[in-house]
Amino acid sequence: MVRLTRLNHAPVVLNSDLIEHIDITPDTVITLTNGQILRVRETAEEVIGRIIEFRRRIHGLAEGASGPELVLPPAPDGEQEDAGESGLPEGQEPE
Repeated sequence: MVRLTRLNHAPVVLNSDLIEHIDITPDTVITLTNGQILRVRETAEEVIGRIIEFRRRIHGLAEGASGPELVLPPAPDGEQEDAGESGLPEGQEPE
């Protein structure tokens, strides 16, 4: 959820998951997935910055930190080397 300000200075809290797109005209126009249109005083860059800040907070990431690194366990006894295009060991058919 991000805090924004409508053009009439009324505060609004927006669920950023509902944003379909943001138009940059003289006003910042946010179109939601349900078709609702919201005009706000913040620039598109400010809106995007607030969304990024919110998502970092809920995912526990500090400013400038990258996300969790994906670490895969090692393949058992060389199966990785024998894997063909399908990613299965040679000779094994997908189910």
